[in-house]
Formats: sequence, structure tokens, C-alpha cells
Amino acid sequence: MDIAKRFQENPLLKPQDLAGSGAKLQVICLLNPAVFTYQHKIYLLVRVAESVAPQEGKLFIPMRMANNLLEIIELKLDDPDLINTDARIINYKGLDYLTTISYLRLFSTENGISFRPEPLQLHGIGASERYGIEDCRVSKIEDVYYLTYTAVSENGVAVGLRTTKNWQQFDYLGLIFPPHNKDVALFEEKINGKFYALHRPTSKEIGGNYIWLAQSLDGVHWGNHQCVLKSRAKHWDSARVGAGAAPIKTAKGWLMIYHGANYQHRYCLGAALLDLQNPAVVLARTESPIMEPMESYELSGFFGSVVFTNGHLINDDELTIYYGAADEFICGAKFSIAEIMGELKWID
Repeated sequence: MDIAKRFQENPLLKPQDLAGSGAKLQVICLLNPAVFTYQHKIYLLVRVAESVAPQEGKLFIPMRMANNLLEIIELKLDDPDLINTDARIINYKGLDYLTTISYLRLFSTENGISFRPEPLQLHGIGASERYGIEDCRVSKIEDVYYLTYTAVSENGVAVGLRTTKNWQQFDYLGLIFPPHNKDVALFEEKINGKFYALHRPTSKEIGGNYIWLAQSLDGVHWGNHQCVLKSRAKHWDSARVGAGAAPIKTAKGWLMIYHGANYQHRYCLGAALLDLQNPAVVLARTESPIMEPMESYELSGFFGSVVFTNGHLINDDELTIYYGAADEFICGAKFSIAEIMGELKWID
């Protein structure tokens, strides 16, 4: 049951609203923003995906070199070594490449609806982020903002961490989860003196794309990994599940908004409730999605039939989710936390 109250102004941000970060680049997609407040203002840290403007018979692959400067590989579409069947990823001479390169760009708002770009841009650093950085979550723990994001390179998909206190200086702490992993959301308070994080390792051979839980004493080095939420056969989340933003603390447990997809790559949002003292215990879960792609801007875009969130704001019972639609647009929707809780089915 879709219970989202979408903003009438959607989409809030579109690719054509922005110029590319370089002379040869154009913005292809805006995706999956982190959301936070700082000095009484609302900010989105948006994933911006760019590529070279298309030319007939050619394909361009942007990436960063060892010195962090941009490199662009030019290929011919009729090259026999090119496998080009997916809008997002290609294979050339046995190696995988992304068709776009992503970075994070900051936007601010006074009213939660109209956003303007800020100067801050965060790009990939080093070999583990050559193909870009994606889908950041921001968690504020005490006086530190933790930025967890997907780091992509030819070696795989991993999770990087940067921290800041003032959004001017950043500490780069490298990879905190190795390939293949993504969707890391840190709880915004310690539990029994420990940091907790949700993450999503990927298995191609056995198991599946499930949500896991990890613990840490310092927020950087993680252990005691436990699988907490699995995909469900013949459901809307049959193929994969992954955490959204930081879980929401309620009187009954940690409310986790998560995304799920089926084997047709249709992405919806659901919710689960985790135990307050031991979040490895799942108390309840929604049977149906709380939000599913149904508007034109969610059904048609760079990759259609997608709603995907990793950022929200909480104001008493009101939950404002900012989300990526069709892997191209930034949109907003409001929920009642009590209504979401009412959709949960308790697990015996």
C-alpha cells in the first residue's frame, strides 16, 4: 500500500538544471541524495552522474587517473570487444566500466522544496574511487557528520568514509567495507557504547543481496557482522534489499526504511522495526511497499520504475523523504511515522 504524500512540485531537481563539472561533461542523472541539517538549514548531498555528450557511433567512458584528474576513454560502438547492453555499465575487453562518473554535490533550501547549488563538490579520491562515488548517507553522531558512500573502481564496489564537523574540512578515512558492499547507514547514536551500521554485501554464488548489521568501537573498524533482513521470494523485494538512511529511534524500536527490488529491477520502499538494545533482532516488517513507482517521473527516466532513498528528515510524526526517481530526478514525499508503524506486521 503506497502511503507516500508526494510533493506537488516534483521533480525538485532535474539534470537540465545543472551544468557539468567540466568542459566536456554533461549531467546525465541526479540520484539518491543524503539529507542533513546544519546551522538550521536543510541540505541535500546529491549524487551527480556525468558523461561526455554522445556522438554518433561513439561511446565515452569517464574515470579518474592516479593523480585524480579526469580521463576519458573513447570507444567505437561497433568495436567487437565491446558489450553494450546496459545503460549503466559496459564491458570492454573483459573489464567492466561505468558509462557515467558520479560525485557528490551540495544543495541547500530554505523551504524544503526549492534547492540551490552550493560550492561544495566531493569527488572520488585514489584507486578505490576511480569510477566515482555514489549514494551517500549522512549520519550525525555527537558532533561529527559521518559520510558513508559507495566507492567504485575496476576492483569492485566498496564503501568509503569521510567525516566532517563544519562542512569545510573533511577527513578521508578510506574504505571501511571492501567489495562487494554498499548501502551503509550508521545509527545516529551508540548502543551500549558501540557504533552500529547497516550494510549490504553482495553474493553472486550463494546467499543473496541481504541487509547486514555490524558493530564498531571507533566508527571505522567494523566486526561482529550479522545478517538481519533478507529478500523474500515472490514479493516486491524478491531480488535485493538495502538500507536507506539512518534508522529512526522510536519507543517500539529502530524504524528502518529500506529499498527492495524484484527481478524486473522495480525498486520500492518498505520498512522494518529493529530491537532497541539488539538491532540484530527484527521485530516487524511491512508486507507491502510503503512507496512504489507510479508517477511518470518515477516510471520513466534513465532507469525506470525506481524510487530509492538514502536521506530523510524527522519532525515529530512527520517523516520527509527525499528520493531518487527513475535514476534521474530528485523528488520529495512525506509520511506519517505512526502510519508506517501501522503497516508493520509483527514477527512471531
